[in-house]
Amino acid sequence: MRARPTNAGRRGGVEGHATGVVAILMTDVEPAVRLNAALEAQGVHTVTISPMDDVRGDLRRVRPTVLVLTGALLDAANVALVRHLLWDNVAVIGFTDVVDPLMQERLREVGYAETWPKPVVVDDVVDSIRRRLERLRLAAETGLVGESAAIREVLVKVEQIAPVTSTVLIEGESGTGKELVARAVHRLSPRRGKPFIAVNVGALPETLLESELFGHEKGAFTGAAERRLGRFELADTGTLFLDEVGEIPPATQVKLLRVLEERDVTRVGGSQTIPVDVRVVAATNRPLREHVDEGAFRADLFYRLNVLNVYLPPLRERREDIPLLVRQFVTEFSALHDREFNGISADALALLVEYQWPGNVRELRNLVESMVVLAHGREIGADDIPRAIRESGGRRLLPVPVGPLVQGSERAQGRELEFIVRSLVELKLQVEELRRRIDIEQRPAPGGAWVAEVRPGGPPMPGLTEVLPVSGYGLVRGGIEPRDDAPPPTVITLGPGMTMADIERMAIQAALRDTGGNRRKAADLLGIGERTLYRKLKEYEGEEAADATTDVEEA
Repeated sequence: MRARPTNAGRRGGVEGHATGVVAILMTDVEPAVRLNAALEAQGVHTVTISPMDDVRGDLRRVRPTVLVLTGALLDAANVALVRHLLWDNVAVIGFTDVVDPLMQERLREVGYAETWPKPVVVDDVVDSIRRRLERLRLAAETGLVGESAAIREVLVKVEQIAPVTSTVLIEGESGTGKELVARAVHRLSPRRGKPFIAVNVGALPETLLESELFGHEKGAFTGAAERRLGRFELADTGTLFLDEVGEIPPATQVKLLRVLEERDVTRVGGSQTIPVDVRVVAATNRPLREHVDEGAFRADLFYRLNVLNVYLPPLRERREDIPLLVRQFVTEFSALHDREFNGISADALALLVEYQWPGNVRELRNLVESMVVLAHGREIGADDIPRAIRESGGRRLLPVPVGPLVQGSERAQGRELEFIVRSLVELKLQVEELRRRIDIEQRPAPGGAWVAEVRPGGPPMPGLTEVLPVSGYGLVRGGIEPRDDAPPPTVITLGPGMTMADIERMAIQAALRDTGGNRRKAADLLGIGERTLYRKLKEYEGEEAADATTDVEEA
């Protein structure tokens, strides 16, 4: 039985693919059939795959966005499959046979995005899958990678603000991806086919800034040999992105405010007003309110820019996204530089997660590129991490705002006050760090065992792997394994309560997987005749058909 597209997939055509494909592995037929029918009713493109076929080959052909495993979640082949699909950004959802918080934790650590206990409430699963498909679509369009609550909030806000024309202010530290968000707002808006013009106003000298923004007439100043269109005119009917808007000098702020209010520009040296239809998206790496409080930025311009606000959190506030980002950058740079990737050790990954990342995602991206190039042909270990990161430990080098009076004062008492404030904040952070480490050391390991890695020839459930405490993040278990396109030798996991018929069926399925669906080779591997194997498969197909008929009648 090969991978079968459903009616929803055929009806949806290109539209179905645009919203993502959901593949359902028919390990447990009853919930698989109910879920497939419910997703079909919602217009979701689905494909059903038999576990007795070449699952990886079918998935390569289907290229799903979400995979649902309906049983045997800790089977060695399934664990290896989940880890493999992490590299393809495929979200794997699993149905568990028992309600066990420790088991759910183990499955999340293996790589499952969600787990649902049986009997599953299909409507809830469908709603969850639809929300996930929408998030994955937004992530693909915006380039923002992450599963943290902070990134989810950003994606939702971007989708909400994109269709309107109001000005947007994006706040976040350098390297957090502010221009990605600005481009996403433009790409999701009705202006998507129009110009997107980006200007780093902080990099332009004051003497040239007005000319760059508003344009100039011929002879307006020395060197103005011809008329030049400004960025506002170039972005007409599109979007203008003003990066580091807090660095605009006061004189230019007045003119910018007038353009935003009147929707027209006057070139430098000119007298004619030129109407423009531009959506302005501004960004700053420091809260613009602070510039206003210090008197460096006009309050009225701040209110005009801050109609819609998006805050991008620093990387240290979404540490759970670091492994996802590392995988993405490894994939990118391995292909770019033609370098083989052989994994990242657990202690190396713990160092990356624990580091404060003052340069945020940009700094992480550059570091991963360096590691991929320099650690060619071997696993990336802790010694491959730069010394500055290894020795930083849990130090928090965060800026402490002390207000314009202290910052601008050269008096001794001002410097003393700043020193006292910084020392108190540092002490508070150290106390919090100590409390977290004590909590981690006192926390028992879940279940006493954990499925961390599945290696060829190894047991399906190895013992407890190394557990590394990471401040502010929790426990990091295992590193990042390299991509493995070849499935491991099949291991059958026997559980309590399994009948001989269950074991026999699992053995047949395993043999068919190992032989790529070749029934003659599978029969030889099992030591039975081909006719016996055919008869068994007919029985299984009859059971699946009967279950499917029952489910349709109940629906």
